[in-house]
Amino acid sequence: MDFMNYEILNLNGQVFGWETHFVLTAWKIYGFAGLTMFTSRWFVQMYASRKAGRPVMNRWFWMLSMMGSLILLTYAFFGPKQDFVFVLSYLFPSVVAAYNLYLDVRYHKTYGVKAEDVPPEAVKRPLPPASAKKPDAVPAAAPVEMAKPEKVAEPEEVSVD
Repeated sequence: MDFMNYEILNLNGQVFGWETHFVLTAWKIYGFAGLTMFTSRWFVQMYASRKAGRPVMNRWFWMLSMMGSLILLTYAFFGPKQDFVFVLSYLFPSVVAAYNLYLDVRYHKTYGVKAEDVPPEAVKRPLPPASAKKPDAVPAAAPVEMAKPEKVAEPEEVSVD
């Protein structure tokens, strides 16, 4: 993969009076794309939480986490530096993101709704095993008891003679 190391832009020297040592390669573009994807997940999570009015980790958060982690993982493993610490730093988040994405998809298949659409008070039990029978409905929130109105005496009929 020698083409990935080809210099696209070389800014070594003076740029606007500053000493720079920056070389742009295809590997760096690939790494920046992964970093952008990995970082953008926080904006997606913030938007979803603001919309729901509570903390929410929606499916896009986990998809961006997994894709960004995998891109950065391949960059760290195959890129110019090949730093093992960098590899390990993105290996764990990709596994966690894949697992949470699996749980979200499984919840959607089991209950017919996305996990982020279910209010937190409605979830009182963990997911059933994957082999369990699909329930008829989404678990509902605990019923709220309304105060019964007091019985009011009915007015007596008045006859007009």
